Amino acid sequence: QVQLAESGGGSVQAGGSLRLSCAASGYGYSFKCMGWFRRTPGKGREGVASMYIGGSIPYYADSVKGRFTVSLDNAKNTVHLQMSNLKPEDTAMYYCAAVVGSSSGHCYPLSGLLEGYWGQGTQVTVSS
Repeated sequence: QVQLAESGGGSVQAGGSLRLSCAASGYGYSFKCMGWFRRTPGKGREGVASMYIGGSIPYYADSVKGRFTVSLDNAKNTVHLQMSNLKPEDTAMYYCAAVVGSSSGHCYPLSGLLEGYWGQGTQVTVSS
């Protein structure tokens, strides 16, 4: 059973910063890549950022490039999302996602995150 434990999130004013973290675990599982997607009632689900385990290239949605930074602690199967210069339109439920090594899924294009395992989600609210 794969489990994703998220932390972080909360409420900030526009221009502020937040950091999300997520640790993946699962006996007998190895992970190929991890990342984040978000969901809002109006926009639906949107891939935000991802990285491959052991890789060095981060992938970002155009809407967050230059403001968000994704990073991986490969040894701990932990992914972080540092969010800076937050905007009201970043308000969403953020979900950590992980793709196991044995699957055919990928984390890029970012839509591939939706086919992986998800965390429970953490709310990010940005006020103007």
